[in-house]
Amino acid sequence: MKARVGDRIVIHGHRVGEAVKDCEILEVRGEEGGPPYLVRWSSDGHEGLFFPGPDASIEPYDTASD
Repeated sequence: MKARVGDRIVIHGHRVGEAVKDCEILEVRGEEGGPPYLVRWSSDGHEGLFFPGPDASIEPYDTASD
């Protein structure tokens, strides 16, 4: 998994009806865009290091909206 600052990580639910979670990448601490990532969770604004699992996907930051 490779990401850049501003990208979003989306964690898909494991069970039917389970909410999708997402966070914004604030800093990439791994080599060549890899984890760990310093993120801010959209649900509560909490910031922390995150190592995404196989249930996560990256949504690239849309620079066209700037």
